[in-house]
Amino acid sequence: MKASLCMGTVLASGPLLLCLGAPAMAAGDEASLDALEQQIARIQSEQKALQKALVSVQKQIAAHRSIAHAGGAAAHHGLAAHQLASLDAADHEAGIAVHSADHEEEAGVHHLVGGGHFHTGGPDAQPVFGGADDTPTVESVVGHRAEDVISRLAENGVGPHSRETAGAQAAGALGDHGVFHLGPVTLILGGFIDASAVESNRHTASGTFNFWQATPFRNEPRYHTDNFEGSARYSRLSLMARGNIDSYSTISGVFEMDFGAGADTTDAYESNSYSFRMRQAYLAYDNSKENFHFLAGQAWSMLTPGRVGIIPRQESLPETIESSMLAGQTWARQLQFRFVKDFLNHRLWTGLSIENSATLYSTGSFSNGTSDGQVIIPGGQTVTVGSSGVGLTNDALFPNEIAPDVIGKIAWDPHWGHYEVEGILHFPHDRVSTLGAGQNHTAVGGGGGGSMILPVIPHKVEVRLAGLAGYGIGRYGSVLLPDATLKANGAPSPLFSLQGTAGIIAHPNPLIDVYGYFGYQQAGRSYFSEGGHAYGYGNPAYDNTGCYTELSGNCAAGSNIHSVMEATIGAWYRFFKGRYGTVEAGVQLAYSRIHAWDGNGGAPDTSLSELFMDFRYLPFQ
Repeated sequence: MKASLCMGTVLASGPLLLCLGAPAMAAGDEASLDALEQQIARIQSEQKALQKALVSVQKQIAAHRSIAHAGGAAAHHGLAAHQLASLDAADHEAGIAVHSADHEEEAGVHHLVGGGHFHTGGPDAQPVFGGADDTPTVESVVGHRAEDVISRLAENGVGPHSRETAGAQAAGALGDHGVFHLGPVTLILGGFIDASAVESNRHTASGTFNFWQATPFRNEPRYHTDNFEGSARYSRLSLMARGNIDSYSTISGVFEMDFGAGADTTDAYESNSYSFRMRQAYLAYDNSKENFHFLAGQAWSMLTPGRVGIIPRQESLPETIESSMLAGQTWARQLQFRFVKDFLNHRLWTGLSIENSATLYSTGSFSNGTSDGQVIIPGGQTVTVGSSGVGLTNDALFPNEIAPDVIGKIAWDPHWGHYEVEGILHFPHDRVSTLGAGQNHTAVGGGGGGSMILPVIPHKVEVRLAGLAGYGIGRYGSVLLPDATLKANGAPSPLFSLQGTAGIIAHPNPLIDVYGYFGYQQAGRSYFSEGGHAYGYGNPAYDNTGCYTELSGNCAAGSNIHSVMEATIGAWYRFFKGRYGTVEAGVQLAYSRIHAWDGNGGAPDTSLSELFMDFRYLPFQ
C-alpha cells in the first residue's frame, strides 16, 4: 500500500503538478515523516525561486508594454527608434540570466537595461534585471557577461561598443550567434575572416601595419616607388569561457588570436605562411555585490582609452583598417594584474594595474648598438640594457627591467559623455660595467594623460579626444618612438614623449560607419658629444646632408624621428547581416608626415599616402 503526495507549482511555461510517491507509514514512524517534510520544504523553496523569477519577467513585460503604449517614452530615455534598432543587435552582449533551480538560460527573453527595449527569442536570449534606480537585484541574477551589462547602467550617451563596429572588433568583441552551454560553463565565440590590402606611394614592406620609423626618406630608392600588398593574416579568432560562481560573481577566461606574426618560413612568393599568435589571454573576476573587478593575463593596457567604465573589450580603438590603428594612439597589449572598483551606481571607476615593462632604447649612435643588449660608451665601459631571448623566447632583444609599470586610472560616466584621467610610473634600468666592477642605474619615468568621448548626437555622432605626455613612455604610442637613450656615464636618459588623437565618428544608420581622425606623436631629444663624436637621440651634430640625394648614405634622420602625424578618413558598410553572420567592407585613405630632428644638413621630412581596402566576414555577429 502506498500514499501519494501531489503539489501544484507554477513555472514560467505554465502550471506543473509534482507528485511524490512514498510508502504508507505506520503510526509513530518519525523517520519517514521527517524525510517527507524535507522533500516538501525543498519543493516549496524551489517553488518560491521560480515564482520570484516569473514575477521579475512579468514586471519587465509590463514595463515594456507601458513604454510601448506611451509614445515618446523611448525619447525620455534618450533613445530614438533607430537607436533602439541599433542596440537590438547588441543585447546578447549584455545578457544576464535569471538564476533559478532549473537554470532558465533558455527562457527566450532579453531586456536592454536602461534602454527600455525588450527582445524575445534567440538561442541564448535571457531575462535581464531592471530597477527604478538601475541597481541589479543580485540575489536573483547572475552575470552572463556582467562587465558589459554593468556598463549599460551608466547611460552616458556613449554606450559600450556595438559589436559590428571595427573599433569593437579590434577590442575583442564576442559574438551573439556562437554561444554554447556546456553544463555550468558558457562558451562564446568571436572573430572574423579578414582580407585587407593597401596601395601606398612608398615601399615600406609592412603591409597594412604602418611602421612609420621605417618610412623611407628621399635618399632611399623605396621613396620613389609605389607599392601594393595584401594579406589575410589579420583574420582573428576569439573565445570566452564563462562560469557563475554564485549569484553575485562570475569568472571568465578570454583567448584572442590572429596570424599577425612573421615566421621564418614566411615569403611573399608562394605560401604567405604567417604565424598564429596570441593577442589576448586573460582571466577576469567580477563581483556585482562588492562592485569589484580583477583581471590577470595579457590584455589591452589600462592606459588604452575606454568607452565606459574600466572594462575589458570596451577599449576605445579607432575604426581604421590599418592594423597599427593610428599615429598617436595610446595602447599596448601586455601582461597585467588589474584591480578595479566602481562606485555611485557604476558611474565612478578607479583602477590600479601592475603591467609588464619594456624600455625601448635608442643607442644606434654608440659602438655595438643594441644587437645583443650591450653598448660601448665613450671611455670604454660596457652598458647592458638587455639580452637576446633564449630558450622558448625568440631571438630578439629583451630589455633589462627592474620593476613593472604602475598605472592608475579614474573614469567618470555622467549622463553625457565618458571621461578618464590616468598616470603611469616607469623605471628604466641598466648596468655599466668595467673589468671586475660595475654599477646599476635606475631612472624614474612616467607621465599622465586622459581621454574623453563626447556624444554630440547620442549613438549617432561622437567626438573622441585622447592624449598622453611624460618621460620614458614612447612605446605606448603606435609610432613606437624610443623611451630612452643613454647619458655620458651610461645611465638611462628618459626621453620626453607626447602623443594625442582626435576623431569624429558617425553612424548614420545601422549599416554604415564613417570616421575621420588626426593623430600625432613626438619624441624629445637627449644628447652629448665627446671626442669629436656625437651621441644620443636628436643630436644636432648628426649628418643629414645626404637625406635628399638618392643612394646617399649620409642620412641620420631615419633613426632620429622628431614627430609623426597622420590624418585619415574612412567608412565601413555592412551589406549582409543575418543568422549567417555579417559581411562588411571598408575603405580608408590616410596621409602621414614624418619629421626628423634637425642636424647637419637641416631637418628632413618624408611622407606616406595610403589607400586601404578590406572585406571582412564575421560569422558570430
